[in-house]
Amino acid sequence: MVKLTEYGVFLDDAYNVVSAEDDVRRIEEGRKKTMSYRILEKHNHSGNMKQLKLKFDCMVSPDNNYVNILQTAKASGLKKFPVPYVLSNCHNTLCSVGGTILEDDHAFGLSNAKKYGGIFLPPYRGVLHQYMREMMAGGEKMILGSDSHTRYGALGTMGIGEGGGELVKQLVGQTYDIAYPKVVGIKLMGKPKPGVGPMDVALALISKTFANGFSKNNVLEFVGPGIANLSMEFRMGIDVMTTESAALSSVWETDEKTEQYLAEHGRDREYKCLRTEEGAYYDKFIEIDMDNVEPMIALPFHPSHAMPIREFKTDMANILKEIEAEGNRIKGDHGEPFIIMNHMKEGEFYPDQALVSGCAGGLFENIVAVADILKSGNDGDIYGIRGNKLNLHVNPASLPVMEDLMTKGIGSELAVSGVTMRPCICGPCFGVTDAPADNQISIRHVTRNYPNREGSKPGQGQMAAVCLMDARSIAATVRNGGKLTGADELTDVEYRELKHTFNKKIYEKQVFDNYGHENPSEELVKGPNIADWPEMAPLKDHILLKVAGSYKGSVTTDELIPSGEASSYRSNPEKISDFTMISRDPDYVGRAKALRMIEAALNLDSKAGNITLGSIMISDQIGDGSSREQAASCQKVLGGFANLANEYSTKRYRSNLINWGILPLRTEEPLDIPVGTYLFISDIKEILSCGRNEVEILILNEKFDIYTEKDVINLDLSEIKSYVIKTIKATLDVLTEEERNILLAGCLINHYKGN
Repeated sequence: MVKLTEYGVFLDDAYNVVSAEDDVRRIEEGRKKTMSYRILEKHNHSGNMKQLKLKFDCMVSPDNNYVNILQTAKASGLKKFPVPYVLSNCHNTLCSVGGTILEDDHAFGLSNAKKYGGIFLPPYRGVLHQYMREMMAGGEKMILGSDSHTRYGALGTMGIGEGGGELVKQLVGQTYDIAYPKVVGIKLMGKPKPGVGPMDVALALISKTFANGFSKNNVLEFVGPGIANLSMEFRMGIDVMTTESAALSSVWETDEKTEQYLAEHGRDREYKCLRTEEGAYYDKFIEIDMDNVEPMIALPFHPSHAMPIREFKTDMANILKEIEAEGNRIKGDHGEPFIIMNHMKEGEFYPDQALVSGCAGGLFENIVAVADILKSGNDGDIYGIRGNKLNLHVNPASLPVMEDLMTKGIGSELAVSGVTMRPCICGPCFGVTDAPADNQISIRHVTRNYPNREGSKPGQGQMAAVCLMDARSIAATVRNGGKLTGADELTDVEYRELKHTFNKKIYEKQVFDNYGHENPSEELVKGPNIADWPEMAPLKDHILLKVAGSYKGSVTTDELIPSGEASSYRSNPEKISDFTMISRDPDYVGRAKALRMIEAALNLDSKAGNITLGSIMISDQIGDGSSREQAASCQKVLGGFANLANEYSTKRYRSNLINWGILPLRTEEPLDIPVGTYLFISDIKEILSCGRNEVEILILNEKFDIYTEKDVINLDLSEIKSYVIKTIKATLDVLTEEERNILLAGCLINHYKGN
């Protein structure tokens, strides 16, 4: 089904692998024959293709982070938006915690679009990625988004999801700096069987590539004869999920279907014919035989925990026991144990809730397939849910998709069958709507199923979980009385090939497109919850760090700063920082704040000694998950100056750390350093200034402690060394000159203020 080749290969003109020769010149020539090289070269401003400095064609941000980005950009010298910048309002639309603060943020976004020349997508009109597909993506373009699922490869666009700091750099005329990435070729062959959808193909890919880091920070390039067998929406449904393989970006070969899609959306001139050339070189290679892909299920608590539904059924009891044990590890001692074994009845699995939603699930063809499955293959009667507790809810990806579903009668069919049609929002995927009950299981066609991504709060004794499935198998499960069912098990379904009709008038009348018409005199509308960033200190000569959190395993961005009502306070740095690690370690904030009370004034006073005092987080792996910059900025607001890990899960999280002045320390050594321990790094300012990467970390014994500012001011190096019990060799890995300057300045805002 999925075959991995872990070494470099060349392709011939029929997409066959040609054994690679160890010829550097041939390899470099082969790299130039990929689609990725063609696009990256077009956007590179460094003059050196090995060290890229990229500028993007347009950008997009959702309402859970655009306020922070705009505030940071304003403090960094923003004058106007240099490229089209879409401010979408799809993430927190129904999260009304905090009174007016949600609409206050939307009003702020609209006023920024007026002042700086932006594009404002009002609530309920579309999910950001669907709008970008419909209106902004095109051949050979590059789009930067502050959402990790910024993926438009099926249209020939390389999309990259990053933290807000990288968008700020673009807004103030700077570049996105990165070493030329590895490119992984993905050859698609065959054609999916009836009942197999895009999520099934995507999960088959993710299950083979995430845990082993096969695609990490690489560009995925889709090629091969199988592409022609897929509709544009099917391609998009696979493409958006490539984020879950930890890839940097993706791009697909384009064809007449791509050209037709763009023409139907009034953008025929955006089409570019993209093909990999004969002799193209790929650093790694993947082959997917779509003939053999089965309906899949991604089990809690990660999209990579995927297997065919058929396999899950053969070992259901043991698998559920493992999930239950992991859920109880996540939940800890909060409340009663997490129990899901009772979902297995007479050898079958029965979930409690079903959702098809957003940029992955809410596409026209997926929803039509749901309606087809809920019809009888015998007489055309609609099955209906008939009181079954497994209710199915659908969030179309955009208002044009919803309008077409209603015009063609699909909306009526779904309503009669008991399916509810919801607004065009990211709520179910983002964990701010449709939270199941405690101990329940939800099956969803959305992008993620991380812990508490469904909206539950393990730290408060609540625990639910999500399994990812394709819309087709979700509908099959609903139709089969709530019993887990792969759509390929149904033999009586007649799948209609209805063509989606895009109505451009919907956006023409409702989206505020002010690009190129900025008005500097426009006043920004700033609600009471919108607060400026606190003042942040530059680094001094040395740094003393107290461990505020020490963990085993992976720390995800959802754990660092959760979704749900916490995101309502996204525009107030102090308030949202109170939610840092709340679902995994509720005491983290208190420990960090206790140290911050000492360090806040000390670090800002350049005359108060030569040592920076701050907190540090330690774990084996940190940063898997979304691009939300709050995962890093909240650590900094609480006084964090460094992280220490064996691995950083994604480039975007590491970039977030750097942009907020947090040292991204990494070590190969085992990490077993308890909370409360002090670590010391001498000459950190010199290390950064001189371009060095290697760092020696001194671990101090439990007798060392700091109680007042004077304790830090009066410290000398000889005294510190008397407490050392161990040293750790660490590295900052590769840092650009710009990144070093940002770390020295204390954060991106300070760096740009100083320039």
